[in-house]
Amino acid sequence: MNKSVSLSVNNSASELESRLVKTGSERLALLGKHADVLMQAYTRDEVPLESLSDSGLRKLLAARILWRPDEQSGVKLAPKVRELIAEMLADETRRHVNADVAETLELIRALVHSYREARSRGEHWRLEQQLMRLRQEVDDLNGRFADAIDSLWQRLNSDFGFVSQLNDKIRENDRAQKQIARLLDGLALIDFDELIELVGSDGSLRKLLISQLQQQLSNHYTGLREVQRRLIELMARFRKQQARSRLISGMAAFMREHPGFVPGNYARRSDVPTLVNQAAPLSAAAAPALDRNLDSQALAELLHQLPQPRHTTQSVEAAAPAQAQQTSIAAARQQALKQDVEHFYLSVIDQPQAEPVSALAYLQESPLEWPDEIWLFQVIAEYQSLPRNDQRAFQLKQQESQASRFNHLRLIHDVELQLAVPV
Repeated sequence: MNKSVSLSVNNSASELESRLVKTGSERLALLGKHADVLMQAYTRDEVPLESLSDSGLRKLLAARILWRPDEQSGVKLAPKVRELIAEMLADETRRHVNADVAETLELIRALVHSYREARSRGEHWRLEQQLMRLRQEVDDLNGRFADAIDSLWQRLNSDFGFVSQLNDKIRENDRAQKQIARLLDGLALIDFDELIELVGSDGSLRKLLISQLQQQLSNHYTGLREVQRRLIELMARFRKQQARSRLISGMAAFMREHPGFVPGNYARRSDVPTLVNQAAPLSAAAAPALDRNLDSQALAELLHQLPQPRHTTQSVEAAAPAQAQQTSIAAARQQALKQDVEHFYLSVIDQPQAEPVSALAYLQESPLEWPDEIWLFQVIAEYQSLPRNDQRAFQLKQQESQASRFNHLRLIHDVELQLAVPV
Protein backbone atom coordinates (compact mmCIF):
# COMPACT_ATOMS: atom_id res chain seq x y z
CA MET A 1 0.00 0.00 0.00
CA ASN A 2 2.84 2.41 0.84
CA LYS A 3 4.49 1.65 -2.51
CA SER A 4 1.30 2.47 -4.39
CA VAL A 5 0.93 5.78 -2.52
CA SER A 6 4.55 6.75 -3.29
CA LEU A 7 4.07 5.82 -6.96
CA SER A 8 0.94 8.00 -7.21
CA VAL A 9 2.77 10.94 -5.60
CA ASN A 10 5.71 10.57 -8.01
CA ASN A 11 3.36 10.38 -10.99
CA SER A 12 1.52 13.53 -9.93
CA ALA A 13 4.83 15.37 -9.40
CA SER A 14 6.13 14.32 -12.83
CA GLU A 15 2.85 15.41 -14.48
CA LEU A 16 3.07 18.78 -12.76
CA GLU A 17 6.69 19.22 -13.86
CA SER A 18 5.91 18.29 -17.47
CA ARG A 19 2.99 20.71 -17.51
CA LEU A 20 5.20 23.50 -16.18
CA VAL A 21 7.88 22.76 -18.79
CA LYS A 22 5.30 22.79 -21.59
CA THR A 23 3.69 26.05 -20.42
CA GLY A 24 7.08 27.72 -19.94
CA SER A 25 8.23 26.68 -23.40
CA GLU A 26 5.08 28.16 -24.94
CA ARG A 27 5.58 31.44 -23.06
CA LEU A 28 9.24 31.70 -24.08
CA ALA A 29 8.31 30.91 -27.68
CA LEU A 30 5.78 33.75 -27.60
CA LEU A 31 8.45 36.12 -26.27
CA GLY A 32 10.85 35.13 -29.05
CA LYS A 33 8.21 35.30 -31.79
CA HIS A 34 7.05 38.81 -30.87
CA ALA A 35 10.40 40.18 -29.67
CA ASP A 36 10.35 43.24 -31.97
CA VAL A 37 6.88 44.29 -30.91
CA LEU A 38 7.69 43.81 -27.23
CA MET A 39 10.84 45.92 -27.48
CA GLN A 40 8.88 48.66 -29.26
CA ALA A 41 6.37 48.54 -26.40
CA TYR A 42 9.24 48.75 -23.91
CA THR A 43 10.65 51.92 -25.49
CA ARG A 44 7.19 53.47 -25.91
CA ASP A 45 4.19 53.88 -23.66
CA GLU A 46 1.87 51.38 -25.38
CA VAL A 47 2.11 48.32 -27.62
CA PRO A 48 1.89 49.07 -31.38
CA LEU A 49 -1.19 47.03 -32.25
CA GLU A 50 -0.72 47.51 -36.00
CA SER A 51 2.25 45.13 -35.84
CA LEU A 52 0.24 42.37 -34.16
CA SER A 53 -2.41 40.04 -35.49
CA ASP A 54 -5.60 39.37 -33.56
CA SER A 55 -4.59 35.82 -32.68
CA GLY A 56 -1.13 36.95 -31.52
CA LEU A 57 -2.66 39.68 -29.36
CA ARG A 58 -5.05 37.21 -27.75
CA LYS A 59 -2.21 34.76 -27.02
CA LEU A 60 -0.04 37.48 -25.46
CA LEU A 61 -2.91 38.69 -23.29
CA ALA A 62 -3.78 35.14 -22.23
CA ALA A 63 -0.12 34.49 -21.34
CA ARG A 64 -0.10 37.72 -19.25
CA ILE A 65 2.81 39.08 -21.26
CA LEU A 66 0.61 42.04 -22.20
CA TRP A 67 -2.28 43.52 -20.24
CA ARG A 68 -4.90 46.23 -20.57
CA PRO A 69 -5.37 48.39 -17.42
CA ASP A 70 -8.87 49.50 -18.42
CA GLU A 71 -11.11 49.88 -21.47
CA GLN A 72 -10.01 53.46 -22.21
CA SER A 73 -6.24 52.85 -22.18
CA GLY A 74 -4.24 50.82 -24.67
CA VAL A 75 -2.45 47.49 -24.37
CA LYS A 76 0.79 47.65 -22.37
CA LEU A 77 3.62 45.42 -21.23
CA ALA A 78 3.05 43.47 -18.04
CA PRO A 79 5.12 44.85 -15.14
CA LYS A 80 7.05 41.59 -14.72
CA VAL A 81 7.98 41.51 -18.42
CA ARG A 82 9.15 45.14 -18.31
CA GLU A 83 11.25 44.41 -15.23
CA LEU A 84 12.70 41.32 -16.95
CA ILE A 85 13.73 43.34 -20.01
CA ALA A 86 15.16 46.10 -17.79
CA GLU A 87 17.15 43.52 -15.84
CA MET A 88 18.57 41.95 -19.00
CA LEU A 89 19.45 45.32 -20.52
CA ALA A 90 20.81 46.70 -17.21
CA ASP A 91 18.45 49.66 -17.66
CA GLU A 92 18.83 51.34 -14.27
CA THR A 93 16.17 53.96 -15.01
CA ARG A 94 13.44 51.33 -15.25
CA ARG A 95 14.77 48.53 -13.08
CA HIS A 96 13.17 48.30 -9.63
CA VAL A 97 15.41 47.20 -6.81
CA ASN A 98 12.65 47.50 -4.21
CA ALA A 99 9.12 46.83 -5.45
CA ASP A 100 7.07 47.83 -2.42
CA VAL A 101 4.38 50.51 -2.51
CA ALA A 102 6.22 53.05 -0.37
CA GLU A 103 9.23 53.02 -2.71
CA THR A 104 6.97 53.43 -5.75
CA LEU A 105 5.15 56.35 -4.15
CA GLU A 106 8.46 58.01 -3.35
CA LEU A 107 9.54 57.57 -6.98
CA ILE A 108 6.22 59.04 -8.17
CA ARG A 109 6.74 62.10 -5.95
CA ALA A 110 10.22 62.61 -7.39
CA LEU A 111 8.93 62.27 -10.96
CA VAL A 112 6.15 64.79 -10.28
CA HIS A 113 8.65 67.31 -8.97
CA SER A 114 10.86 66.74 -12.06
CA TYR A 115 7.80 67.14 -14.29
CA ARG A 116 6.85 70.45 -12.67
CA GLU A 117 10.43 71.75 -12.93
CA ALA A 118 10.53 70.84 -16.64
CA ARG A 119 7.20 72.59 -17.20
CA SER A 120 8.38 75.76 -15.44
CA ARG A 121 11.57 75.81 -17.56
CA GLY A 122 9.72 75.10 -20.82
CA GLU A 123 11.62 71.85 -21.53
CA HIS A 124 8.93 70.04 -23.52
CA TRP A 125 11.03 67.00 -24.43
CA ARG A 126 11.83 66.37 -20.77
CA LEU A 127 8.19 67.05 -19.89
CA GLU A 128 6.96 64.26 -22.18
CA GLN A 129 9.66 61.91 -20.90
CA GLN A 130 8.73 62.45 -17.24
CA LEU A 131 5.01 62.08 -18.04
CA MET A 132 5.69 58.78 -19.82
CA ARG A 133 7.71 57.50 -16.85
CA LEU A 134 4.90 58.54 -14.51
CA ARG A 135 2.41 56.56 -16.59
CA GLN A 136 4.68 53.54 -16.50
CA GLU A 137 5.14 53.76 -12.72
CA VAL A 138 1.39 54.03 -12.16
CA ASP A 139 0.81 51.12 -14.54
CA ASP A 140 3.45 49.08 -12.73
CA LEU A 141 1.84 49.85 -9.38
CA ASN A 142 -1.58 48.79 -10.64
CA GLY A 143 -0.07 45.79 -12.36
CA ARG A 144 1.53 44.54 -9.16
CA PHE A 145 -1.77 44.73 -7.32
CA ALA A 146 -3.59 43.07 -10.23
CA ASP A 147 -0.98 40.28 -10.38
CA ALA A 148 -1.24 39.76 -6.62
CA ILE A 149 -5.03 39.46 -6.79
CA ASP A 150 -4.76 37.06 -9.76
CA SER A 151 -2.23 35.03 -7.80
CA LEU A 152 -4.67 34.79 -4.90
CA TRP A 153 -7.41 33.55 -7.22
CA GLN A 154 -5.00 31.02 -8.73
CA ARG A 155 -4.17 29.74 -5.26
CA LEU A 156 -7.85 29.49 -4.41
CA ASN A 157 -8.61 27.52 -7.57
CA SER A 158 -5.48 25.34 -7.64
CA ASP A 159 -3.40 25.18 -4.44
CA PHE A 160 -6.33 24.44 -2.15
CA GLY A 161 -7.37 21.59 -4.41
CA PHE A 162 -3.90 20.03 -4.61
CA VAL A 163 -3.30 20.15 -0.83
CA SER A 164 -4.55 16.85 0.58
CA GLN A 165 -4.28 17.48 4.31
CA LEU A 166 -6.94 19.63 5.90
CA ASN A 167 -4.45 21.32 8.24
CA ASP A 168 -2.33 22.29 5.22
CA LYS A 169 -5.40 23.87 3.62
CA ILE A 170 -6.06 25.87 6.76
CA ARG A 171 -2.44 27.04 6.87
CA GLU A 172 -2.64 27.96 3.16
CA ASN A 173 -5.80 29.95 3.88
CA ASP A 174 -4.11 31.75 6.75
CA ARG A 175 -1.16 32.63 4.50
CA ALA A 176 -3.52 34.03 1.88
CA GLN A 177 -5.30 36.09 4.53
CA LYS A 178 -1.98 37.59 5.62
CA GLN A 179 -1.16 38.44 2.02
CA ILE A 180 -4.52 40.24 1.69
CA ALA A 181 -3.72 42.19 4.87
CA ARG A 182 -0.35 43.23 3.39
CA LEU A 183 -2.02 44.32 0.15
CA LEU A 184 -4.58 46.35 2.07
CA ASP A 185 -1.80 48.00 4.05
CA GLY A 186 -0.08 48.85 0.77
CA LEU A 187 -3.26 50.35 -0.66
CA ALA A 188 -3.72 52.38 2.52
CA LEU A 189 -0.35 54.07 1.92
CA ILE A 190 -1.78 55.88 -1.14
CA ASP A 191 -3.09 59.19 0.22
CA PHE A 192 -5.17 61.02 -2.38
CA ASP A 193 -5.21 64.24 -0.34
CA GLU A 194 -1.43 64.32 -0.60
CA LEU A 195 -1.58 63.52 -4.33
CA ILE A 196 -4.13 66.31 -4.95
CA GLU A 197 -1.85 68.78 -3.20
CA LEU A 198 1.16 67.40 -5.09
CA VAL A 199 -0.23 67.61 -8.64
CA GLY A 200 -1.86 71.02 -8.18
CA SER A 201 -3.91 72.25 -11.13
CA ASP A 202 -2.15 70.28 -13.89
CA GLY A 203 -4.80 68.46 -15.91
CA SER A 204 -2.65 65.58 -17.13
CA LEU A 205 -1.34 64.78 -13.66
CA ARG A 206 -4.80 65.03 -12.07
CA LYS A 207 -6.22 62.63 -14.67
CA LEU A 208 -3.35 60.17 -14.20
CA LEU A 209 -2.78 60.30 -10.42
CA ILE A 210 -6.27 61.16 -9.17
CA SER A 211 -9.15 60.05 -11.39
CA GLN A 212 -7.64 57.01 -13.11
CA LEU A 213 -5.66 55.82 -10.08
CA GLN A 214 -8.68 56.19 -7.79
CA GLN A 215 -10.87 54.16 -10.15
CA GLN A 216 -8.24 51.44 -10.47
CA LEU A 217 -7.71 51.27 -6.69
CA SER A 218 -11.46 50.95 -6.25
CA ASN A 219 -11.37 47.91 -8.56
CA HIS A 220 -8.48 46.48 -6.52
CA TYR A 221 -10.43 46.94 -3.27
CA THR A 222 -13.44 45.20 -4.85
CA GLY A 223 -11.28 42.28 -6.00
CA LEU A 224 -9.68 41.92 -2.56
CA ARG A 225 -13.09 41.94 -0.88
CA GLU A 226 -14.25 39.13 -3.17
CA VAL A 227 -11.11 37.10 -2.46
CA GLN A 228 -11.45 37.67 1.27
CA ARG A 229 -15.12 36.66 1.21
CA ARG A 230 -14.18 33.46 -0.60
CA LEU A 231 -11.37 32.75 1.86
CA ILE A 232 -13.67 33.21 4.86
CA GLU A 233 -16.22 30.90 3.24
CA LEU A 234 -13.56 28.28 2.62
CA MET A 235 -12.19 28.65 6.15
CA ALA A 236 -15.64 28.02 7.63
CA ARG A 237 -16.00 24.95 5.41
CA PHE A 238 -12.54 23.70 6.40
CA ARG A 239 -13.26 24.19 10.11
CA LYS A 240 -16.50 22.26 9.74
CA GLN A 241 -14.72 19.44 7.95
CA GLN A 242 -11.99 19.51 10.60
CA ALA A 243 -14.53 19.17 13.41
CA ARG A 244 -16.21 16.23 11.66
CA SER A 245 -12.88 14.54 10.94
CA ARG A 246 -11.81 14.96 14.57
CA LEU A 247 -15.11 13.42 15.71
CA ILE A 248 -14.71 10.48 13.36
CA SER A 249 -11.04 9.97 14.24
CA GLY A 250 -11.90 10.11 17.95
CA MET A 251 -14.69 7.59 17.49
CA ALA A 252 -12.36 5.34 15.50
CA ALA A 253 -9.71 5.54 18.24
CA PHE A 254 -12.36 4.70 20.86
CA MET A 255 -13.50 1.69 18.84
CA ARG A 256 -9.91 0.48 18.53
CA GLU A 257 -9.47 0.70 22.32
CA HIS A 258 -12.87 -0.92 23.00
CA PRO A 259 -13.48 -3.43 20.20
CA GLY A 260 -16.45 -5.00 21.98
CA PHE A 261 -18.38 -1.75 22.40
CA VAL A 262 -22.01 -1.91 21.27
CA PRO A 263 -24.23 1.24 21.33
CA GLY A 264 -27.21 0.83 23.61
CA ASN A 265 -30.86 1.34 22.69
CA TYR A 266 -31.49 4.75 24.21
CA ALA A 267 -35.20 4.57 23.42
CA ARG A 268 -35.69 1.84 26.03
CA ARG A 269 -33.67 3.53 28.76
CA SER A 270 -35.33 5.50 31.55
CA ASP A 271 -32.27 7.69 32.17
CA VAL A 272 -31.43 9.23 28.80
CA PRO A 273 -28.07 11.12 28.55
CA THR A 274 -28.28 14.86 28.16
CA LEU A 275 -26.27 14.75 24.93
CA VAL A 276 -28.94 12.59 23.29
CA ASN A 277 -32.01 14.18 24.86
CA GLN A 278 -31.92 17.40 22.84
CA ALA A 279 -35.36 17.28 21.20
CA ALA A 280 -37.49 20.39 21.71
CA PRO A 281 -41.05 19.91 23.06
CA LEU A 282 -43.78 19.77 20.43
CA SER A 283 -46.66 22.25 20.56
CA ALA A 284 -49.83 20.68 19.20
CA ALA A 285 -51.71 22.76 16.67
CA ALA A 286 -55.51 22.97 16.96
CA ALA A 287 -58.25 24.58 14.87
CA PRO A 288 -62.07 24.55 15.14
CA ALA A 289 -63.81 22.22 12.67
CA LEU A 290 -66.65 24.43 11.45
CA ASP A 291 -67.94 21.78 9.06
CA ARG A 292 -68.81 19.34 11.86
CA ASN A 293 -72.35 19.68 13.17
CA LEU A 294 -71.56 17.76 16.34
CA ASP A 295 -69.15 20.47 17.51
CA SER A 296 -71.42 23.44 16.71
CA GLN A 297 -72.96 23.47 20.23
CA ALA A 298 -69.52 23.47 21.89
CA LEU A 299 -68.29 26.24 19.61
CA ALA A 300 -71.35 28.35 20.36
CA GLU A 301 -70.82 27.99 24.12
CA LEU A 302 -67.18 28.95 23.79
CA LEU A 303 -68.14 31.99 21.70
CA HIS A 304 -70.64 33.18 24.31
CA GLN A 305 -68.01 32.83 27.04
CA LEU A 306 -65.64 35.28 25.34
CA PRO A 307 -65.44 38.64 27.22
CA GLN A 308 -67.14 41.50 25.42
CA PRO A 309 -65.06 44.63 24.77
CA ARG A 310 -66.14 47.73 26.63
CA HIS A 311 -66.30 50.99 24.70
CA THR A 312 -66.71 54.30 26.48
CA THR A 313 -69.49 56.38 24.97
CA GLN A 314 -68.94 60.07 24.30
CA SER A 315 -71.71 62.62 24.02
CA VAL A 316 -72.01 64.88 21.01
CA GLU A 317 -71.70 67.99 23.18
CA ALA A 318 -68.36 66.85 24.58
CA ALA A 319 -66.83 66.30 21.15
CA ALA A 320 -64.21 68.92 20.28
CA PRO A 321 -64.42 70.78 16.95
CA ALA A 322 -62.16 69.51 14.22
CA GLN A 323 -58.96 71.50 13.78
CA ALA A 324 -58.04 72.90 10.40
CA GLN A 325 -55.41 70.97 8.56
CA GLN A 326 -51.99 72.42 7.94
CA THR A 327 -52.47 72.32 4.18
CA SER A 328 -55.57 74.51 4.32
CA ILE A 329 -53.69 77.11 6.40
CA ALA A 330 -50.86 77.23 3.88
CA ALA A 331 -53.34 77.55 1.01
CA ALA A 332 -55.08 80.45 2.77
CA ARG A 333 -51.75 82.29 3.27
CA GLN A 334 -50.86 81.74 -0.37
CA GLN A 335 -54.23 83.14 -1.49
CA ALA A 336 -53.79 86.19 0.77
CA LEU A 337 -50.30 86.84 -0.67
CA LYS A 338 -51.68 86.57 -4.20
CA GLN A 339 -54.43 89.09 -3.45
CA ASP A 340 -51.94 91.58 -1.93
CA VAL A 341 -49.77 91.35 -5.04
CA GLU A 342 -52.82 91.93 -7.23
CA HIS A 343 -53.58 95.11 -5.23
CA PHE A 344 -49.97 96.18 -5.88
CA TYR A 345 -50.50 95.74 -9.63
CA LEU A 346 -53.75 97.73 -9.43
CA SER A 347 -51.91 100.54 -7.63
CA VAL A 348 -49.38 100.66 -10.46
CA ILE A 349 -52.21 100.97 -12.97
CA ASP A 350 -53.71 103.82 -10.94
CA GLN A 351 -50.49 105.85 -11.17
CA PRO A 352 -51.35 109.03 -13.16
CA GLN A 353 -48.02 109.39 -15.02
CA ALA A 354 -47.05 105.72 -15.35
CA GLU A 355 -44.04 106.11 -13.09
CA PRO A 356 -42.11 103.00 -11.89
CA VAL A 357 -43.14 101.75 -8.47
CA SER A 358 -40.71 99.86 -6.26
CA ALA A 359 -42.12 96.63 -4.86
CA LEU A 360 -40.15 96.89 -1.60
CA ALA A 361 -41.11 100.55 -1.15
CA TYR A 362 -44.78 99.65 -1.60
CA LEU A 363 -44.39 96.80 0.94
CA GLN A 364 -42.75 99.10 3.53
CA GLU A 365 -45.36 101.85 3.12
CA SER A 366 -48.29 99.42 3.38
CA PRO A 367 -49.32 97.61 6.58
CA LEU A 368 -48.43 94.27 5.02
CA GLU A 369 -46.00 92.03 6.93
CA TRP A 370 -44.69 89.71 4.23
CA PRO A 371 -40.96 88.85 4.12
CA ASP A 372 -39.04 90.70 1.41
CA GLU A 373 -37.91 87.59 -0.48
CA ILE A 374 -41.39 86.03 -0.56
CA TRP A 375 -42.91 89.34 -1.67
CA LEU A 376 -40.45 89.82 -4.55
CA PHE A 377 -40.80 86.21 -5.61
CA GLN A 378 -44.60 86.52 -5.78
CA VAL A 379 -44.41 89.81 -7.74
CA ILE A 380 -42.15 88.19 -10.37
CA ALA A 381 -44.28 85.04 -10.43
CA GLU A 382 -47.46 87.06 -10.93
CA TYR A 383 -45.88 88.90 -13.88
CA GLN A 384 -44.74 85.64 -15.48
CA SER A 385 -48.18 84.05 -15.06
CA LEU A 386 -49.89 86.86 -17.04
CA PRO A 387 -50.78 86.24 -20.70
CA ARG A 388 -48.42 87.62 -23.35
CA ASN A 389 -50.71 90.52 -24.25
CA ASP A 390 -51.06 91.58 -20.61
CA GLN A 391 -47.30 91.33 -20.04
CA ARG A 392 -46.71 93.86 -22.84
CA ALA A 393 -48.75 96.39 -20.87
CA PHE A 394 -46.16 96.36 -18.05
CA GLN A 395 -42.43 96.84 -17.73
CA LEU A 396 -40.70 94.82 -15.01
CA LYS A 397 -37.16 95.95 -14.12
CA GLN A 398 -35.04 93.95 -11.70
CA GLN A 399 -32.35 95.64 -9.64
CA GLU A 400 -29.73 92.91 -9.49
CA SER A 401 -25.99 92.46 -9.10
CA GLN A 402 -23.40 89.69 -9.53
CA ALA A 403 -22.62 87.64 -6.42
CA SER A 404 -18.82 87.87 -6.79
CA ARG A 405 -16.05 87.99 -9.37
CA PHE A 406 -15.85 84.22 -9.48
CA ASN A 407 -19.59 83.51 -9.19
CA HIS A 408 -21.91 84.60 -11.98
CA LEU A 409 -25.02 84.19 -9.84
CA ARG A 410 -27.32 87.24 -10.10
CA LEU A 411 -28.84 88.53 -6.84
CA ILE A 412 -32.17 90.42 -7.12
CA HIS A 413 -32.41 93.31 -4.63
CA ASP A 414 -35.66 94.99 -5.76
CA VAL A 415 -38.24 95.00 -8.54
CA GLU A 416 -39.75 98.09 -10.24
CA LEU A 417 -43.07 97.87 -12.10
CA GLN A 418 -44.60 100.47 -14.40
CA LEU A 419 -47.08 100.75 -17.25
CA ALA A 420 -45.67 100.43 -20.77
CA VAL A 421 -48.72 101.81 -22.59
CA PRO A 422 -51.62 103.88 -21.24
CA VAL A 423 -54.66 101.90 -20.29
